[in-house]
Amino acid sequence: MKKDKVPQDDDNLMEGRSRELCYAVDENGRYVSVLSSGWEPKNTALLQAWEQIGEEAKKAFDSFKAGRVSPLGFYMARGMFDVSLLSAYTKIPKRRIRSHLVPKNFRRLDAETLRKYAEVLDISVDELVKGPETAKIFPGEK
Repeated sequence: MKKDKVPQDDDNLMEGRSRELCYAVDENGRYVSVLSSGWEPKNTALLQAWEQIGEEAKKAFDSFKAGRVSPLGFYMARGMFDVSLLSAYTKIPKRRIRSHLVPKNFRRLDAETLRKYAEVLDISVDELVKGPETAKIFPGEK
């Protein structure tokens, strides 16, 4: 692709705050790096993916509020973790993680296990224990 043909569709998820590094051919036939603000098909696909993640997080939030799942369930959905992936990151067996999704079992967790979860999920232990107040998945989301 030529340097002047790199897509600049500025309708991306980050509202112009993020740019993607692309490589294109300049006037002399050499590859150069060019920043792109987006490409409509890619932006649409990403938006659809994030909407689906938001729906999953909302379902997990509703389950948490109804007392069917521990706060861990919401934070896993928000962070796009399944039991296998969280197990790989925390080194906690999958069987135990499934058990920790049950509210009464989650309430009995020791400080070290809570710390491992909080670190991987990029939240504080206090946030993990209290659970989410809203179903938002992005900081600053309305």
